[in-house]
Amino acid sequence: MPTSALDHTVKDIDGNDYDLSKLKGKVVLIVNVASKCGFTKQYAGLEKLYETHKDKGLVVLGFPANNFGGQEPGSSEQIKEFCSTKFNVTFPLMEKISVKGEGIAPLYQFLTGKETAGKFAGDIKWNFNKFLIGRDGAIANRYDSKVTPEDPALVKEVETALQAK
Repeated sequence: MPTSALDHTVKDIDGNDYDLSKLKGKVVLIVNVASKCGFTKQYAGLEKLYETHKDKGLVVLGFPANNFGGQEPGSSEQIKEFCSTKFNVTFPLMEKISVKGEGIAPLYQFLTGKETAGKFAGDIKWNFNKFLIGRDGAIANRYDSKVTPEDPALVKEVETALQAK
């Protein structure tokens, strides 16, 4: 049984294994993303946050999901092209997964489960939910879709997490 969000192996957008344990010691922002959502413009803010803080240890991970209104219908190749051409995304993108309900990915079971996520538990309600994972691998916070990557409280929490050793 995983004890940390980083005790999982997922597939990246190219179908390769991506062992999240290699991110231990970094601050990670996990986001369920979609290309045809009203919040899709958050890709730009996520990329800016990543670019600003990646050298200090921040990793943004985008998990495309088609759970809400069919807003991520594309293949991995289409998603990758969309993100790179429309938003110049350089942060790691993962393979499309399910973030709720039947077929929920094990990582999202962990992030939303009562036993593993504690006060951050609960179903994902829409695209662009964000989980801040501290250097210790523990869930530090969860943000609703409406909280943008530029939100001062989110940015401050990221910066505070990056200062922790």
